[in-house]
Amino acid sequence: MVNYIIRRVIQAIPQLFLISLILFVLMQAFGDPIASLGVRTPPRPEDRERLRRQLGLDQPVYIQYLVWLAGNDWMKIDMDGDGVGETPGRRLGILRGDLGNSLINKRLVTELITERLPNTLLLMVTVEIVIIIISLFLGVYSAIRQYTLFDNIVTGLSFIGFSIPIPLIALLFMYLFSVNFKEWGLPHLPTVGMFDPEVGRTPGQIALHMVLPVLSLSIISIAGYSRYVRSSMLEVLGLDYVRTARAKGLREMVVVMRHALRNATLPFVTLIGLDIPFLLAGAVVTESIFAWPGTGRLFITHLTQSDFPVLMGILMMTGIAVVIFQLITDIAYSFLDPRIRIE
Repeated sequence: MVNYIIRRVIQAIPQLFLISLILFVLMQAFGDPIASLGVRTPPRPEDRERLRRQLGLDQPVYIQYLVWLAGNDWMKIDMDGDGVGETPGRRLGILRGDLGNSLINKRLVTELITERLPNTLLLMVTVEIVIIIISLFLGVYSAIRQYTLFDNIVTGLSFIGFSIPIPLIALLFMYLFSVNFKEWGLPHLPTVGMFDPEVGRTPGQIALHMVLPVLSLSIISIAGYSRYVRSSMLEVLGLDYVRTARAKGLREMVVVMRHALRNATLPFVTLIGLDIPFLLAGAVVTESIFAWPGTGRLFITHLTQSDFPVLMGILMMTGIAVVIFQLITDIAYSFLDPRIRIE
């Protein structure tokens, strides 16, 4: 087990290097960060060139990447043309834990991310818990009640839920549970933010403001995951060892929960293991619609301003999380299925 983990970690190093290189090159096509400075008053041409030299954006892409990766201690730039090299804005590089500063507000990228990350985790962990519980219940119950009215209804609703895009779901929920409920004189749900400023940041306010985002994010995943669980359960329930367990006189609940569900959840574990890393990045569209102050909204805000350091910080955080949780998923396999051995 230890040798396997060490081998996977070593393999992850070139993977992350390649991911960072591809992302950095793609970032160059997103726009000019200098054009976003000055808001209503665009900077003058001479100011643009000065800012480019100060930020190192006048350097070739490979030099910018090396500075982002390893810092600029090794690089001397002649900024004023007097033949004397200077190192503007000393940076340590991501390899030494320095994600740099935002080009827009000059704040540390790590500071911006750590401010928003707890809000995103609060929302997304809640969403994941709701998805896992409801998907398992619907999938398992549909499998043991195959072709019944309940199974047919769940199947139909799953296809409908999986077909509707999240922005439309979010807007429909806002219109129904907020606008219409308010017009009808019923208790209505808030649509934006984490809490009412007049009330304050209380647990009740946060929970109330989470209802619509959680519902919007859960619908599509529940629709898809419940189908995976149902199909996997139907396959496992037809295997010989399950029939043997029934022939021994075990109760149906014991057969389903102890013998079938454990093996049926293996594909489900894979899906969850791939989903969890993206909890860190947040739900970009949903956080923007509901004005939830998380990393997803942070990403879309700085994407419109081509703020490369912030975008790269969030993307690399997600990439590292993907590598880590893929390893955790593989290890979890060996515990769920004794036939799988990690060497």
